[in-house]
Amino acid sequence: MVRRERRSAGKGLEFLKKNYFLYILLAPALILTLIFKYVPMYGAIIAFKDFSPIKGILGSEWVGLKHFEKFLSSPNFDVIFMNTLKLSFFGLIFSFPVPIILALMLNQIRRASVKKNIQLFLYAPNFISVVVIVGMLFIFLSPTGPINQFVIWITGEPLMFMSKPEYFRLIYILSDIWQGAGWASIIYVAALANVDPELHNAASLDGANLLQRIRNIDLPTIRPIMAIVFILAAGGIMSIGFEKAYLMQTSMNLPASEIIATYVYKVGLQSGDYAYSAAVGLFNSVINVILLISVNFIVKKLNEGEGLY
Repeated sequence: MVRRERRSAGKGLEFLKKNYFLYILLAPALILTLIFKYVPMYGAIIAFKDFSPIKGILGSEWVGLKHFEKFLSSPNFDVIFMNTLKLSFFGLIFSFPVPIILALMLNQIRRASVKKNIQLFLYAPNFISVVVIVGMLFIFLSPTGPINQFVIWITGEPLMFMSKPEYFRLIYILSDIWQGAGWASIIYVAALANVDPELHNAASLDGANLLQRIRNIDLPTIRPIMAIVFILAAGGIMSIGFEKAYLMQTSMNLPASEIIATYVYKVGLQSGDYAYSAAVGLFNSVINVILLISVNFIVKKLNEGEGLY
């Protein structure tokens, strides 16, 4: 047993010496991850304390799960939690297949120049900032905007898209798909580029139509990537973006637009209740970890043992 351990340790040192340059290249990313991702985790301890900036983290009084109990028993918990879950869940369900469909469609375009122009058109929205996107939404969906001009022509009165809670999720998800679906399709397009064209030619000679070729050649090629992307997306289902939701909020659509991220910002930075906001954020992170592990386990069972880890 000792000899085996020594042999494995010797092989590890030998591999390290042989590939030291790769570890040097990897070192900056590891150091940055350690500094900006792991070191700040120490601050999560304030979620269990009655934090005071004057006393500091170590000097503040330990209160245990007091802040978690306060959030779970608050009258806003059900609304905030369900708003976050619904927005994330529906966003995942409707946005996940779109990049796959776009990649499959792009893969059928044989003229390189046409394909590049279409890809440029699809990728462009990803480089528009969220602030500009929300500004465009307010302009186009305002009572006097171009969309409402068409609605008025049909119904005689405008729709308050940005004011009514029932429109918030639809607008949020559709604008997210428009902005990010093209960019998200890149990974699938790259995977499909590795498919041997002879497979499609052989399938065509055997009488397979387009849908049959996609089902039996293209989809099996990108299935492992689909599994990983889905697991990561499902694992972050509660970590919906703060910026866009906050910018789209109005006093009238608040019943649907108030999510955990915006709530943490308001109670933490605006109200100065740092310990309580840290507890809410930590609760959200724990839910994400549980979802990530659960979804990965389910996908591995359904995907012949292939998952994130």
